Formats: sequence, C-alpha cells, structure tokens
Amino acid sequence: MTDPIQARFTLARQLAQAGGALALSHFQHRDRLVIEAKATPQDIVSRADREVEDLIRAGITRAFPQDAILGEEGGAQDGQSGFLWVIDPIDGTSPFLAGLPHWCVIIALVQGGETVAAVTAHPLAEEVFTAIKGRGAWLNDVPMRCDPAHRITNSLVAIGASHRTDAAHVAGVITGLMQAGGIFYRNGSGGLMLASVAAGRLGGYYEPHMNPWDCLAGGLMITEAGGRILPMPSDPAGGIALGTAPGVWDDLSAVIAKAPPDAEARP
Repeated sequence: MTDPIQARFTLARQLAQAGGALALSHFQHRDRLVIEAKATPQDIVSRADREVEDLIRAGITRAFPQDAILGEEGGAQDGQSGFLWVIDPIDGTSPFLAGLPHWCVIIALVQGGETVAAVTAHPLAEEVFTAIKGRGAWLNDVPMRCDPAHRITNSLVAIGASHRTDAAHVAGVITGLMQAGGIFYRNGSGGLMLASVAAGRLGGYYEPHMNPWDCLAGGLMITEAGGRILPMPSDPAGGIALGTAPGVWDDLSAVIAKAPPDAEARP
C-alpha cells in the first residue's frame, strides 16, 4: 500500500525544486518584475511569487485534488482528504528583489493539525532541506542535526522582525542577546534561518510574529534534527516562532522573557 505521507513528500520536494527553478529564472531577470506593496512598503510581492505559487498549486491539484491548500499569495482552498499543503512561494522576497541570495521556496504538509513533512529549497545554494515526522531531517539527503555543542555564547542566534513586530521588543531581545555574550544574525528569510538551525549552522531563531507558511516546515526540521521549538503557529493570523539547538533554549528563552513586551503581539 502506498504511504500517503511519503507520496506527498516526494511530490513536495519535486514541486519545491521546480518552483525554485522558476524563481531563479525570475531572480536572474528581476529588473523586469513588477513589485507591489501589500501591508506596508516593506511588505512586498512580485509576479515571481504568484507564478511560483501557481505552479505548486497546480501540481498539488493534479496529483491530490482532495487535499486542502494554504498559500501566502493565493489564500486557502478547502479539501476533504485531511491533508493540508502550506506554501510560501518565495520566503525572503525583499532579499530576492534586492539581488541577495537569502530566499527560498517552502512547502509544509499538515495532517490532523500536525506538520508531517517539510521541504525548503534554496536554489542559489543548490540545497534542499527536508524532514518527515518521526523519520528524520536531511540536507541534500544527508541526515542533519542541531549542533549539541551550541550555546548562546558560541553560536550565531538569528532574530527575525517585520512590520508586524514591535521595535522596542526586538531591540530588547538583541540587546539582551549581546549582553549574554551572544551574536545576532539575520538574513531576511525566516524559513531559511529555521532550516539552518536544524542543519547545525545557527544556534537558534526567534521571531515575535511569523505566519504558518514561513515557519511550519522549519519547525518540523528542528524537532526532527534534535532541537526544541515552541509550537509553531498554524493559524493564518500567525504568532511567535522559536526554535533552537538544545543547549541554547534556556538562555535564549530567558533573554526573550526579559525584553520589553511585544506591543504588537497577537493572541
């Protein structure tokens, strides 16, 4: 009997890589893209985002027409199978449009409220981060693990922020991190930074507000790689995202707790 999760995982990997190839072609000709602001001038979308999501949606619908889909650009599509695909066609649109390398294509598969498979494709680095619940996490098919030696004092800790987060809270977290002997890192793609925690490249990642299409995949990767996370937000309204190597959790959690409250935090 066909494993329904494995079958969807295989397709997710194929679609993420195909979407990544399409995004890369737009990246190489980004001067031709029409850019639109959404909530603020810093919250932007391009034709590349929409075309990549359309490609992924079409592939899912052909193979699994009864599955539900939630995409950053296209919204929600109901299904009856119990599976939900969550798509971020280009995570890191601002770096993408600026010509920077830190962007990726993310697909998470949810069943019964739990993320059961994940793919994050980083075309410029020719890297594909993957995970299946209970089976492990991989980088280009090589098992990946959070670094057990990482502490807040000897690793890079990434902090995310956006127009949805309170500046004083984020500044307090960064200040507290540096006072604790840590180093702050950010590249503009939360999904890529979460995957980098799972790969042992970063000690942790915190963002006061992320949407599920940004963080569900990375959260599964971190847990399957032996790290710790807060439950990642599954509601489209979003919420807190935190994932770390085991030895970073306590100290980073303490830093966050000491920072000024996030005035923009949503229930």
